Amino acid sequence: MDNVLKASKLEKGYLNKKALDGMDLEIEKGKIVGLLGPNGSGKTTFLKIAAGLLKPTNGEILIDGHKPGVYTKSIVSYLPDKDYLFKWMKIKDAVDYFRDFYRDFDEKKAKELLEFMNLDINSKITTLSKGMSEKLYLTLVLSRKAKLYILDEPLGGVDPTTREKILDAILNSYSEDSSIIITTHLVNDIERLFDDVAFISNGKIILTGNAEELRNEKAMSIDQLYREVFKDV
Repeated sequence: MDNVLKASKLEKGYLNKKALDGMDLEIEKGKIVGLLGPNGSGKTTFLKIAAGLLKPTNGEILIDGHKPGVYTKSIVSYLPDKDYLFKWMKIKDAVDYFRDFYRDFDEKKAKELLEFMNLDINSKITTLSKGMSEKLYLTLVLSRKAKLYILDEPLGGVDPTTREKILDAILNSYSEDSSIIITTHLVNDIERLFDDVAFISNGKIILTGNAEELRNEKAMSIDQLYREVFKDV
């Protein structure tokens, strides 16, 4: 099967610290992959490199067979773990912003997702709760027709009801022509989405595989496996 992402011996250093230390990872087309690890393991650094926001110190990463650049940014839809919309905006302004900025943005899909998420297009960004804000950002990211979606902690600090809405939106928006990388600490809540998982520690992948096969092999859930792998961290 075709790989949408391939990282080989990827390194990223900051002064005396290596955020990534020879990381290898392949993500197949049409898969939802959980990238799981504790804080400081290198997850966000890797996602930023894949999104073309950081350059690796050494090694190689290919997105759809290309090194990060103008083309890869056009096929990668990235949800960072920080807010980035302007405070003066209403939701409809954010939709206009994405439509003008990204050629693959599907405004019709965005409006359908906003309705599904119970978000009013005339609401001001500054009036949104944490959960509503999470739903808006995810709506914008999923409304692009990307080949690779990168979701960094999409469930942040949202309540369980909102969490289910967000998981349903991810599943409903997913197509076999695209792949999704998700990082999360809420493994128990989100593991049902994962086709594959990759555990990362100190900038290296220490365990990877098909989620269902790992559950059967280890006789435990992915959440239990996560706790076992990182119990001493």
